[in-house]
Amino acid sequence: MKLYIKPGACSMASHIILAEIGGDFAVEIVDTANGETASGANYRDINPKGKVPALEVEGEVLTEGPAILQFLGDRAPGRGLAPAGGTMARARVNEVLNFTGTELHVAFGPLFSPSATEAQKEAARQAVAGRLDWLEGRLADGRAHLTGDAFTIADAYAFVVANWANFTGIALSRWPRLSAFMARVAARPAVQRVLQAEGLAA
Repeated sequence: MKLYIKPGACSMASHIILAEIGGDFAVEIVDTANGETASGANYRDINPKGKVPALEVEGEVLTEGPAILQFLGDRAPGRGLAPAGGTMARARVNEVLNFTGTELHVAFGPLFSPSATEAQKEAARQAVAGRLDWLEGRLADGRAHLTGDAFTIADAYAFVVANWANFTGIALSRWPRLSAFMARVAARPAVQRVLQAEGLAA
């Protein structure tokens, strides 16, 4: 099994889940700007979309972060990373996955665009803040994670994307429950290993 990533990108969520599960897997960095993998392959031959993550497994390539996260979680049912299909618990995990992908992740877009104006970036910061408000609200009942007490694939994705605030001039301290959640997730041994592997922690 091989995961294609860009350090610090949304692919980190899949990297975290692989680290949580353990076992044999490989990770290869992709330079998405020039479309080349670390081994010199044309990444579009692997994933025609040109984006990360992509997972090579059993002779196939799976793309789209939420799909990869669910695939991995389902392959390790004993780890509790993805509740059983057809349950409300799984629906809640999917709810947070979809929110993170279609709302929070998208809202950050202008903050990473070299062509965005400062006005567009400020509007994006306001949009991100509104999405972070929702995550803060999920934690208002004292739960440890976004869908309950257990860490799931949804927490991995939300953690990675919310962490972009630290690189885009958004102070997460405005959301104390979310900040505490971020610290809890960051302290997990698997997350620490991935942060170090991707060059985001000493």
